[in-house]
Amino acid sequence: MTDAEYRFSSTWWLPATPARLVFDAVVDLEAYPRWWPDVRSVRRVDDDTAEVVCRSRLPYRLMIAMHREEEDPVTGHVRVGLSGDLEGFLAGMLHAVGEGTRLEITQHVQARKPLLRKLDTVARPFFRANHAWMMRRGHRGLAAYLG
Repeated sequence: MTDAEYRFSSTWWLPATPARLVFDAVVDLEAYPRWWPDVRSVRRVDDDTAEVVCRSRLPYRLMIAMHREEEDPVTGHVRVGLSGDLEGFLAGMLHAVGEGTRLEITQHVQARKPLLRKLDTVARPFFRANHAWMMRRGHRGLAAYLG
């Protein structure tokens, strides 16, 4: 990967939480700031697009437009296109496992924010660690929100 490109994958296990409940929470972007501390704000642009502002441990914020590409409650598949400070996609696949749900999240993005592009070569490990921290906090927040 080159040119400030990143691929991430995470798996969130939500025991005793039905897949439909998880699906409904994941597609409700406007509620994210209530349960994900690193999502600072969400502004609905239209029925398929929202502008999201994120900030985790490192001293920068990301402004991202998320545009719905796929949302299927039957298959449990969700995908949004990303533009702004990050460009690419974020996809989720939900799997009912007993009474719980496994949420598999994949992201493929290219940093467009000038600061991230400039520092990519030396700060990549910190950017990856910051992303992992943010995802852990999102997982914990969603589990508490749905619990």
